Amino acid sequence: ESLSITFCTIELVVHSINQSINITMKLITCPFLIVGTSTFIGLNSVTDAFTLTHPLSQRQHSERTYKLQFSAEESASDDEVERLRQKAAKIRQELAILQGISVEEVEEEARREKDMKIATQKSMEDARATRKEELKNNDKKVRSNPMIYVPQSIEEQTRQASLAIERAFQDGITRQTVRLALAKEGYPITPAEDENGWPGGAKQMYREAGKPLTEALLREVRATATTIQTEDEKNSGKQTYPPIIKTQDIWDFDGSALITAEAAWGPSGDVQAMVFPNTDTKYLKDIREIDESLGKERLFLLVNPFWRNVESWGFNILAPNAKAKAQETIFDCEGGGFQETYVFSRFSARGEDCVAIKAYPHDWELFAYLEEYSYGGPIQTAIRLGTSREEPTSKLFTELLNSREEFKMNKTMRQLNKFN
Repeated sequence: ESLSITFCTIELVVHSINQSINITMKLITCPFLIVGTSTFIGLNSVTDAFTLTHPLSQRQHSERTYKLQFSAEESASDDEVERLRQKAAKIRQELAILQGISVEEVEEEARREKDMKIATQKSMEDARATRKEELKNNDKKVRSNPMIYVPQSIEEQTRQASLAIERAFQDGITRQTVRLALAKEGYPITPAEDENGWPGGAKQMYREAGKPLTEALLREVRATATTIQTEDEKNSGKQTYPPIIKTQDIWDFDGSALITAEAAWGPSGDVQAMVFPNTDTKYLKDIREIDESLGKERLFLLVNPFWRNVESWGFNILAPNAKAKAQETIFDCEGGGFQETYVFSRFSARGEDCVAIKAYPHDWELFAYLEEYSYGGPIQTAIRLGTSREEPTSKLFTELLNSREEFKMNKTMRQLNKFN
C-alpha cells in the first residue's frame, strides 16, 4: 500500500494480485486517523478501506490541522467578500440605469450620504459627552460649544433642547421659553409641517405631541438651584436619577397644562413647565402665581406659547390692561424675562423647506433641505446656509438660497432635471 496526500484529497491505491482500484476520499483529520468518505466498488471491508493509522505526531497533526482550517476559512471569507462586492456593483449599475446617471455618480452620492451620517453621528456623540460632563460638574457653569445640527427624531431634539436649557440656567436664566417642533410619538421630525395639520385643534396637539414632548424634555433637564440646595440634597447622590413627572390640566379645551418634574434629590431641583399658554388673561394670572410660588431660583419654562411677542395681546375691550400686564409678567419678569433659549422653527422660503434653530447661547443656525438620491428615492438632507444674530426672515433665507449653487434651481426644476 502507498499513501499520497495533496492539498484537498488523498489517493489510496490498493494493490492485489488480480486488481488495482483507485479511490479518492475527502479528508477529515483527527488525532491519529484519516477517515475518508466515498463510494467503493469491489471492496468487502468498508472499515479496512476507510480507516488507516495516522503516523503523525500530535504536534505535527495540530500544525497541519491549523493550516488546513486557516486555508479553508480564508478561502471562504475571500469568496464571501467577492460575492458581496459583485452584488454591490450590480446594485450600483441598476441604480445608475434607473436614474440615468453614471456608476461613478452613484458611488459619489453614496459617499456623500455616508459622510453626512458620520457627521450627524459624531454631533450626537459630542452632545452626549457634553451632557455627561455637565452632569458631572453640576455645581459649575459649564458652557459647551457643540455643532448645531438639525434633529431628525424626537429624541435628538429633546437632547439638543435640554442642553440649551441647562446652559441658560447655569447662566442665571431661570425663566425660559422653549419652542419645539411638534411631532407625534414614534414619528420622525419632518422637514415641513404635516399637511393635514391638527384637525383636532389644540387638544389634539397637546395630547399627541405637546404633553409627551414636554414630559420627555423634563426627564432630561437637570437644573438644581444651588442657592437653596441643602446639605442633605448635595450628599444624596441622586443627582442623575430621573425625576417624577406630574401633569395637571389647566383648560382642557385649550390643550394647556402645567407639568412638574420633582427631582429625586429634593425640591431644589424641581422644574415646572406650562404647555400651550395663550393670550387669555387667565394665563397671565397663572404665570404670576407660579412664578411667585416656585421662587426666582428654580427653573420655570413656557413651552410653545401661542404668542410671538407683547404685540400679540393687542387691544381687548374686556381686558384693556392685558398688554401692560403681559409686558410686566412675561417680558420684564425677574430671572430672564422668559427668554427663548431653544427654538426649532420650520417654514418655507422660495418654495424650499427651511429650518432655523436657536440653541442658547449660540446664534440662529439656518438650514434648507436638499434632495439626495443615493438610495433611489429622494431623501431630504439638511444643508447649512449660515447664521443670524436676529430671528431670521423669509427674505434672509431667500438671499442665502440664491447665493448657493445647489439651490440655483428651485425644487421642481431640480426634480425635472434629475429624471430628464
